[in-house]
Amino acid sequence: MNTTAVPTTSPVAFTAPAAEQELISSLPSDFRWGVATSAYQIEGAVDVDGRTPSIWDTFCRVPGAIDNGDHGDVACEHYTRMPADVALIKELGLDTYRFSVSWSRVQPHGTGPVNPAGIGFYDRLVDELLAQGIDPWVTLYHWDLPQELEDAGGWPARDTAYKFADYSMLVFDALSDRVNTWTTLNEPWCSAMLGYAYGVHAPGRKEYPAAVAAVHHLLLGHGLATERMREAATRPIDIGITLNAATAYPASDAEPDLEAARRADGMGARIYLDPLVHGRYPADVIADLALEGVEIPVRDGDLATISAPIDVLGINYYFSQKFTGYDEQGRTVGDDGLPISRTLPLNRPRTAMDWEIVPEGFTDLLVRISKDYPGLPMVITENGSAYDDVPDETGYVVDEGRTSYFASHLAAVASAINQGADIRGYLAWSLLDNFEWAYGYDKRFGIVRVDYETQTRIPKQSALYLRDVAIQHRSR
Repeated sequence: MNTTAVPTTSPVAFTAPAAEQELISSLPSDFRWGVATSAYQIEGAVDVDGRTPSIWDTFCRVPGAIDNGDHGDVACEHYTRMPADVALIKELGLDTYRFSVSWSRVQPHGTGPVNPAGIGFYDRLVDELLAQGIDPWVTLYHWDLPQELEDAGGWPARDTAYKFADYSMLVFDALSDRVNTWTTLNEPWCSAMLGYAYGVHAPGRKEYPAAVAAVHHLLLGHGLATERMREAATRPIDIGITLNAATAYPASDAEPDLEAARRADGMGARIYLDPLVHGRYPADVIADLALEGVEIPVRDGDLATISAPIDVLGINYYFSQKFTGYDEQGRTVGDDGLPISRTLPLNRPRTAMDWEIVPEGFTDLLVRISKDYPGLPMVITENGSAYDDVPDETGYVVDEGRTSYFASHLAAVASAINQGADIRGYLAWSLLDNFEWAYGYDKRFGIVRVDYETQTRIPKQSALYLRDVAIQHRSR
């Protein structure tokens, strides 16, 4: 169905620098190689087979919220083109496919029984993947909360955590006989902060105390679902969560810069990792929030639930940042009485997202997590880059920037492993060009080009590079 056959070789060859090649070749022979997507970004079919609106369906109708007024109504038509997309993953030599489940497709309105037509799609997807020898990796939540649950308060409301656990069990009951690896949440930082503090993602609210409450209730939902899935499992499974994390570098050794980096790390990483692994929120983060008059709404027993043991930590990485505690006038405290925190450029090349390319930040992050949270295996569940792709007359894209990004970041992963980090696999973001949230369809992350007018899929140079690396490693 409008899928161009995967070429044997790229018309333009790519060779990674020798040092990167050497590191990549050191990756374990049993390393997991895959690709990731999310439901709202690719599925389309938003009003068929009983699916009801999510917060992203609603947010996309807010004037000015999404570039060009784009929306996910059609997206990549994956809902109808799924078998061909799975065959494409197989052709690319990848062994793992991480996908998310649409809550409002499986459980319309966010409450009540499972929707047979909705869960039926994911049932077929899992069977199709297994038939092609591809391991299905389920993500239960990738930002698309049913709109009715947002109307009832959304993630800032405690009840949403319990609703999430109920929904999770509907999916688990249907697929756990065949799915070995389960992720509860994708990037709770984005759900909480971009959605409820900064208002740039659905549902578009700008309420900082609500965002902090959302952080806690997302983690509580993770813990509740983890406990219930673990109890219901009839065979060994792996359960985890995926966090987007980065290295926060201080601009200097000056105390205000060190403090700014500490605060960024606290709200970006440790506010999630500490309760998940250690069963507590970091004391410094609690103190930082108190300066803003905000408390984390913890109840008795919550942290024991949140820290239910997990088997794998998913890490999504795109860039790192440098922080300073001084404003342009050299002040360390703002007019609001709060410490200054702002970013400074690292003076690195940037992707089309205006994100700096910092592969050593990836290594530093992974090594740091392995030391501060030992005994927790990691898988890179997203890593990739957007570029302004220029297709040739056949639609093929020579995306040397993206290909080089993959090579440098695979080398960064290998370097972390060589320094003792336990990393089991790498899933590229993303299989397809798709709906890139507030950026609409302007930003392309796919290793496969999608012509949105014809829905034709055309593997890019980066896809062929990842295929060759994966196949070479399995053949060792």
